[in-house]
Amino acid sequence: MLHEKLSSIYENVLRRNPGETEFHQAVREVLESIGPVLGKHPEYAESKVIERICEPERQIIFRVPWEDDNGEVHINRGFRVEFNSALGPYKGGLRFHPSVYLGIVKFLGFEQIFKNSLTGLPIGGAKGGADFDPKGKSDREIMRFCQSFMTELYRHLGEHTDVPAGDTGVGQREIGFLFGQYKRITNRYESGVITGKGLVYGGAQVRTEATGYGCAFFVEEMLRARGTSFDGKRVVVSGSGNVAIYTIEKVQQLGGRVVACSDSSGYVVDEKGIDLDLLKQVKEVERARIEVYAKRRGGDAIFIPGRSVWEVPCEVAMPSATQNEITGRDAERLVRNGCIAVGEGANMPTTPEGIRIFQDAGVAFGPGKAANAGGVATSALEMQQNASRDSWSFEFSEQRLRDIMRDIHARCLATAEEYGMPGNYVAGANIDGFKRVADAMLALGLI
Repeated sequence: MLHEKLSSIYENVLRRNPGETEFHQAVREVLESIGPVLGKHPEYAESKVIERICEPERQIIFRVPWEDDNGEVHINRGFRVEFNSALGPYKGGLRFHPSVYLGIVKFLGFEQIFKNSLTGLPIGGAKGGADFDPKGKSDREIMRFCQSFMTELYRHLGEHTDVPAGDTGVGQREIGFLFGQYKRITNRYESGVITGKGLVYGGAQVRTEATGYGCAFFVEEMLRARGTSFDGKRVVVSGSGNVAIYTIEKVQQLGGRVVACSDSSGYVVDEKGIDLDLLKQVKEVERARIEVYAKRRGGDAIFIPGRSVWEVPCEVAMPSATQNEITGRDAERLVRNGCIAVGEGANMPTTPEGIRIFQDAGVAFGPGKAANAGGVATSALEMQQNASRDSWSFEFSEQRLRDIMRDIHARCLATAEEYGMPGNYVAGANIDGFKRVADAMLALGLI
């Protein structure tokens, strides 16, 4: 239930942002958590901090024309929503996927405010992207699209203004093309303007692995708080992209056994444990479908087309694919099958009904804005290295990431306890992330 002062704010968000269902969901989830804060801090309501947080500082929408290899012209739509810069320059990924529209970008940008705040690093919240599908496109087609996209976007970016990164559909190849065009247009080698770069031109160690590794570290802390660990645990990871692959890698290093992963065509079950080298070959090198993994793996590996990976029994679930992929029914099935912990590697992958079911069943639930904050944290570490013209070792970078995730976990747990909701990581993450931003906004005046 919403606090009485917050229900009118939420109604106003619905009225002013029609049809943007993902954004509505993200706002409501935060508002449901921060009611207790208003009792202790009436100044937030008096200065209309919450209304200001729900309204992006800037929304940019633009046309992206490009030509394919056959000379045919295509027109896509590009977005950048610069949501909040109270803590530092706007920071958040770019997503290239046919599902991208303003509501998706706004939900992601809104989540990003609190996620970035939770890291304790000086970065604001933003998100962007385009309704472009990189699947099935040649490298040259992707280059032409990226160059056209950046030809418009560059005027809004800068290492002290807005620093994008990669998200779904935007990997190291796309980041390279985007940065190259930015450098060409501005005539500046501004390494800190984009993160997720290749190691040879200013990228950071552990950046590729960061979201997956960070999520595994967060879940490790949740399990430790309950007197257990990953050791011997049966784990299911959804997706098979960057986040999923490196979640699997770190979970296996921590002693867990990942038995299933997926893509949009279906999922594979491999009772012996996912063969990481084979998965990387299929997904990162060949960019093939998950079915190819099962065929090559042979033995007990089975491909199940068109169904949800959450029907596979597990003790730890780590959704790492997309928003709203765990429904109420999926959550009920996971609880029934003995799931004790969920770590969200994706952004908002669990529906509100699913979250309620997990929490009512006593499952340790790590929300995305806390559990997957490792990606943006390491992006901020890349910005640090770029600013000082330095490069850190893999081991040092990984330890910094681990320390950040431990700190986020500890603060979420302590904040939930402080506000009378012990063990509620959703409330802890939302309240802690919100308070940091709100205090900065008050300090900066009415802007």
